[in-house]
Amino acid sequence: MSNQSGTVPESRADVVRGLYDALSKGDVPGVLARLDPEVIVDEPGQLPYGGVHRGREAFAQSVLGVMAAYADIAITAAEVFEGPTGVVGTLTGTLTAHTTGEEFPLTMVEIHRVENGTVRRIDVHTKNPHELAAFYARAEAGTR
Repeated sequence: MSNQSGTVPESRADVVRGLYDALSKGDVPGVLARLDPEVIVDEPGQLPYGGVHRGREAFAQSVLGVMAAYADIAITAAEVFEGPTGVVGTLTGTLTAHTTGEEFPLTMVEIHRVENGTVRRIDVHTKNPHELAAFYARAEAGTR
Protein backbone atom coordinates (compact mmCIF):
# COMPACT_ATOMS: atom_id res chain seq x y z
CA MET A 1 0.00 0.00 0.00
CA SER A 2 1.23 3.49 -0.84
CA ASN A 3 1.69 6.31 1.66
CA GLN A 4 0.82 8.93 -0.93
CA SER A 5 -2.19 11.10 -0.23
CA GLY A 6 -3.77 10.17 -3.53
CA THR A 7 -4.16 13.75 -4.68
CA VAL A 8 -3.23 14.49 -8.24
CA PRO A 9 -1.40 17.77 -8.85
CA GLU A 10 -3.43 20.30 -10.80
CA SER A 11 -2.61 20.66 -14.45
CA ARG A 12 -1.69 24.09 -15.76
CA ALA A 13 -5.10 24.24 -17.41
CA ASP A 14 -6.80 23.41 -14.09
CA VAL A 15 -5.01 26.34 -12.43
CA VAL A 16 -6.41 28.70 -15.07
CA ARG A 17 -9.87 27.10 -14.82
CA GLY A 18 -9.76 27.75 -11.08
CA LEU A 19 -8.75 31.35 -11.72
CA TYR A 20 -11.68 31.82 -14.13
CA ASP A 21 -14.10 30.10 -11.76
CA ALA A 22 -13.12 32.45 -8.93
CA LEU A 23 -13.35 35.44 -11.28
CA SER A 24 -16.83 34.46 -12.45
CA LYS A 25 -17.97 34.25 -8.80
CA GLY A 26 -16.44 37.61 -7.89
CA ASP A 27 -14.15 35.79 -5.44
CA VAL A 28 -11.17 38.17 -5.36
CA PRO A 29 -9.26 36.17 -2.68
CA GLY A 30 -9.77 33.06 -4.84
CA VAL A 31 -8.46 34.90 -7.90
CA LEU A 32 -5.40 36.16 -6.02
CA ALA A 33 -4.69 32.67 -4.63
CA ARG A 34 -4.25 31.40 -8.20
CA LEU A 35 -1.73 34.13 -9.03
CA ASP A 36 1.97 34.05 -8.27
CA PRO A 37 2.88 36.80 -5.76
CA GLU A 38 4.97 38.44 -8.50
CA VAL A 39 2.51 37.83 -11.37
CA ILE A 40 2.89 40.05 -14.43
CA VAL A 41 -0.35 41.05 -16.15
CA ASP A 42 -0.08 42.89 -19.47
CA GLU A 43 -3.34 44.65 -20.43
CA PRO A 44 -4.04 46.58 -23.67
CA GLY A 45 -2.69 50.11 -23.33
CA GLN A 46 -5.89 51.80 -24.53
CA LEU A 47 -7.81 50.75 -21.42
CA PRO A 48 -8.02 52.81 -18.22
CA TYR A 49 -6.23 49.93 -16.49
CA GLY A 50 -3.91 49.26 -19.43
CA GLY A 51 -0.21 48.53 -19.20
CA VAL A 52 1.99 46.08 -17.35
CA HIS A 53 1.04 45.35 -13.74
CA ARG A 54 3.44 43.51 -11.43
CA GLY A 55 2.27 41.59 -8.38
CA ARG A 56 -1.04 40.34 -7.00
CA GLU A 57 -1.88 43.56 -5.19
CA ALA A 58 -1.18 45.70 -8.25
CA PHE A 59 -3.46 43.46 -10.30
CA ALA A 60 -6.20 43.60 -7.66
CA GLN A 61 -6.08 47.38 -7.37
CA SER A 62 -5.09 48.52 -10.85
CA VAL A 63 -7.08 46.06 -12.94
CA LEU A 64 -9.88 44.44 -10.96
CA GLY A 65 -10.41 47.53 -8.83
CA VAL A 66 -10.68 49.86 -11.81
CA MET A 67 -12.94 47.49 -13.76
CA ALA A 68 -15.28 47.07 -10.78
CA ALA A 69 -15.31 50.82 -10.10
CA TYR A 70 -16.92 51.43 -13.50
CA ALA A 71 -19.03 48.35 -14.15
CA ASP A 72 -20.48 45.11 -12.91
CA ILE A 73 -18.69 42.17 -14.51
CA ALA A 74 -20.58 39.03 -15.55
CA ILE A 75 -18.54 36.20 -17.06
CA THR A 76 -20.84 34.07 -19.22
CA ALA A 77 -18.33 31.60 -20.67
CA ALA A 78 -14.73 30.57 -20.20
CA GLU A 79 -12.72 28.03 -22.14
CA VAL A 80 -9.20 26.84 -21.42
CA PHE A 81 -6.78 25.20 -23.85
CA GLU A 82 -3.44 23.78 -22.76
CA GLY A 83 -0.51 23.46 -25.11
CA PRO A 84 3.13 22.54 -24.72
CA THR A 85 4.23 26.13 -24.08
CA GLY A 86 1.33 27.56 -22.11
CA VAL A 87 -2.36 27.88 -21.49
CA VAL A 88 -4.78 29.96 -23.55
CA GLY A 89 -8.07 31.06 -22.07
CA THR A 90 -11.04 32.74 -23.65
CA LEU A 91 -13.52 34.75 -21.60
CA THR A 92 -16.81 36.19 -22.73
CA GLY A 93 -19.22 38.18 -20.67
CA THR A 94 -20.96 41.47 -20.14
CA LEU A 95 -19.92 44.69 -18.46
CA THR A 96 -22.79 46.82 -17.12
CA ALA A 97 -21.90 50.45 -16.38
CA HIS A 98 -22.80 51.56 -12.86
CA THR A 99 -23.70 55.09 -14.00
CA THR A 100 -25.83 54.40 -17.07
CA GLY A 101 -26.75 50.72 -17.13
CA GLU A 102 -25.16 50.42 -20.56
CA GLU A 103 -24.15 46.84 -21.34
CA PHE A 104 -20.99 46.03 -23.23
CA PRO A 105 -20.16 42.56 -24.57
CA LEU A 106 -16.69 41.55 -23.39
CA THR A 107 -14.48 39.12 -25.30
CA MET A 108 -10.92 38.40 -24.18
CA VAL A 109 -8.18 35.96 -25.06
CA GLU A 110 -5.48 35.45 -22.47
CA ILE A 111 -2.16 33.69 -22.73
CA HIS A 112 -1.08 32.31 -19.35
CA ARG A 113 2.28 31.10 -18.12
CA VAL A 114 1.68 28.75 -15.21
CA GLU A 115 4.53 27.61 -12.94
CA ASN A 116 4.44 25.67 -9.69
CA GLY A 117 0.67 25.74 -9.44
CA THR A 118 0.14 29.49 -9.94
CA VAL A 119 -0.23 31.87 -12.86
CA ARG A 120 3.06 33.69 -13.34
CA ARG A 121 2.15 35.84 -16.38
CA ILE A 122 -1.00 36.82 -18.27
CA ASP A 123 -0.98 38.55 -21.65
CA VAL A 124 -4.50 39.90 -22.20
CA HIS A 125 -5.96 40.57 -25.64
CA THR A 126 -9.43 42.05 -26.09
CA LYS A 127 -11.44 41.78 -29.25
CA ASN A 128 -12.15 45.50 -29.43
CA PRO A 129 -9.91 47.54 -27.08
CA HIS A 130 -10.84 50.94 -28.56
CA GLU A 131 -14.57 50.27 -28.16
CA LEU A 132 -13.97 48.97 -24.63
CA ALA A 133 -12.01 52.11 -23.75
CA ALA A 134 -14.91 54.22 -25.12
CA PHE A 135 -17.34 52.24 -22.94
CA TYR A 136 -15.25 53.05 -19.85
CA ALA A 137 -15.12 56.75 -20.85
CA ARG A 138 -18.92 56.82 -21.16
CA ALA A 139 -19.30 54.99 -17.85
CA GLU A 140 -17.02 57.49 -16.14
CA ALA A 141 -18.87 60.46 -17.68
CA GLY A 142 -22.31 58.96 -17.01
CA THR A 143 -23.32 59.24 -20.67
CA ARG A 144 -24.35 56.77 -23.35
